[in-house]
Amino acid sequence: MNASKQINFPPTPCIDWCYFLDVDGTLIEIADSPDGVLVDTALLELIAGLHRATGGAVALISGRALSDLDRRLGNLRLPMAGQHGLERRDVSGRLWMHAAPPAAKQMIQEALAPVIASHPGLLLEDKGLALALHYRQAPQLAAYARRLMARLARNAGADLEVQYGKCVAEIKPSGVDKGTAVAEYLKESPFRERRPVFIGDDLNDEHGFAEANKRDGITIKVGKGRSCARFRLPDVTAVRFWLEDALKCRT
Repeated sequence: MNASKQINFPPTPCIDWCYFLDVDGTLIEIADSPDGVLVDTALLELIAGLHRATGGAVALISGRALSDLDRRLGNLRLPMAGQHGLERRDVSGRLWMHAAPPAAKQMIQEALAPVIASHPGLLLEDKGLALALHYRQAPQLAAYARRLMARLARNAGADLEVQYGKCVAEIKPSGVDKGTAVAEYLKESPFRERRPVFIGDDLNDEHGFAEANKRDGITIKVGKGRSCARFRLPDVTAVRFWLEDALKCRT
């Protein structure tokens, strides 16, 4: 990790690389709730242009469910991994899924119901394959929420783990993450044999950084915080400007 206060900016991007992009906090600003985000037309045009310029070597790697991404991105159709890699749509449109045991998920939901009822600042998001407890509106409950989700995952006894992010603790099947999603894409054309770029802002993006680093990739942490990413960009605006530079590359 670069411990210097000076930002270690990434090199000029190139369309010969392949791009793996987190969404919230990387391409769009984080909102108080998952439904509060704004996906603007300029972003959709930028991603569509990068997808065309690279010959399709662009994938979104998000914590959101694919159904949520599809609803927000409109007609933008490209490879996407949702729920931190638990569901993945490949270049051909085929869907791959890693599901949690339904009984364990139901047990956790039932245990969380009275907690949500007694703490209005907590928000439970059912993503389909994972359960996310958000505490952005009740930051004083951060330690409690994290301990609670860790205990529920442990007691479920179904090979589950807790994935921590910015003001969220998420229970999901273990062994699948953004890094495994990147590895799966890199076995497929047009990603295969290209230099991978991974851009993210959160703890759950560290798996993606680590996988890309193993392949001499360009890994970019957005904002502050410890990271194994090799480069930094300060915010969402800087990420968009950097990706726009890729469209100017024709080498």
